[in-house]
Amino acid sequence: MSVSASATPVSGPLTLTVNGSARTIDVTRDTPLLYVLRNDFELNGPKYGCGLGQCGACTVLLDGGPARSCVVPVAAAIGRETLTLEGLGTLDALHPIQRAFIDEQAAQCGYCLNGMIMSTKALLDRNPEPDDADIRDALRFNLCRCGTHIEIMKAVHRAAEYLKREQKR
Repeated sequence: MSVSASATPVSGPLTLTVNGSARTIDVTRDTPLLYVLRNDFELNGPKYGCGLGQCGACTVLLDGGPARSCVVPVAAAIGRETLTLEGLGTLDALHPIQRAFIDEQAAQCGYCLNGMIMSTKALLDRNPEPDDADIRDALRFNLCRCGTHIEIMKAVHRAAEYLKREQKR
């Protein structure tokens, strides 16, 4: 009995949609999405934290849901929309969530912020008026060693407020 090779090539040009733009890269399909985003596309919002998908620093949104890009193979992003922190806003036009985190001074070292902000985006997209329990649940897999949890909770509430006001315009 012969064993046939997989019909899916191990490497070759792959096209991803990142922050609304199609990008093509020639990498092996099992390369972590984080490596492609940071090293090839120069998007440094997602951070390398633990490399195990447990700290949340590498969080991106895949089709609107939070995903740990350090453990997601790049092939899993094919045909899906990948959103990184850079895709939310710019220095000149911050996204309301980014503005809320700044206004509430919800950072000390800032390493966890990418995951906190991206997880907040996913939360507020599905639940525009979360209570404290909803926020804790949505952010439970994002580690912050600096202890700015109170400020982060306030930032999420403020972001919900900002988004609500923005929708009324």
